[in-house]
Amino acid sequence: MTVPPYSSFADELENFQEIARALKPTSGELPRLDGIDMAGVSMALGNEIGGDHLIYIDFARRFDLGRRLAVAEAEGHDEVAAALRRGFDRAGILVADVSGHRVTDGLVAAMLHQSFLLGAYYELDRFGEITTKLFEHINQRFYQSTRVNKYLTMLYGEISSEGRFRFISAGHPAPRVFSRRLGCFVDIHPDRLVSFPPVGMFPSDADPDERVAPSPLGYKELYQVNEIDLLGFKDVLLLHTDGLSEHGDGEYFPGRVEALLAEVGDLPAATIAERLREDLLEFAAPEDDISFVVVRRVGRRV
Repeated sequence: MTVPPYSSFADELENFQEIARALKPTSGELPRLDGIDMAGVSMALGNEIGGDHLIYIDFARRFDLGRRLAVAEAEGHDEVAAALRRGFDRAGILVADVSGHRVTDGLVAAMLHQSFLLGAYYELDRFGEITTKLFEHINQRFYQSTRVNKYLTMLYGEISSEGRFRFISAGHPAPRVFSRRLGCFVDIHPDRLVSFPPVGMFPSDADPDERVAPSPLGYKELYQVNEIDLLGFKDVLLLHTDGLSEHGDGEYFPGRVEALLAEVGDLPAATIAERLREDLLEFAAPEDDISFVVVRRVGRRV
């Protein structure tokens, strides 16, 4: 009887990486939104796969809003119909960061990806838009399933063609707004930057099943939506993971990023993102996964 040779550890690791590459989905196509130009970069530390993840939602292209709208109107669901109409003028961006930057952390990000997109379908069916309820359910699911000393920070926001940005944050770095007119990052009032614990760290205070498995460490309050209405013509909204804010032992951000945006802020978002990627690599070798999204307000087509 011939016994097949055991695989080496290196072979097993490569096999696992292949599986991880197949399981971790892509971010999706960049949204095309009138008046808004955006681009993103996600760099895993030393691997193709890490703990950072970006998801883009172009509501008008990913979903058949017209058909959903017709059904909602026919059934007399006026609030759902109104929400669906707003979807034609919005795009969603999710930025997530799993603690660590190993291949296994990429699988946790993939779990978030599938949970979010599946939930989005149900949210549009029921409410006509994505609500905080989806993230309460995601938080509860991760609380119950990822008890491996892992945490996940996340920011999900929706940008409108008028430059209004509405978002929730779960332990994630705050968005920054670069004013073209002032040539610098502008301060945002703390009331518009309310953040909550990382995803899965605590169950929700409103979880109807909390008595089944009470939390010994307490509960998370319901997510609150923040709103930034500061995006003027050619202003830049920068979303990012802590790999950028802590880059170069914290000496790179925000000062050098601010100087770079002052220099290239009039260029397309894709060019700004690439220049930022090149500049941060020139400044110092990364020590963490780094992801960021550049959202630039431009003139609306007539």
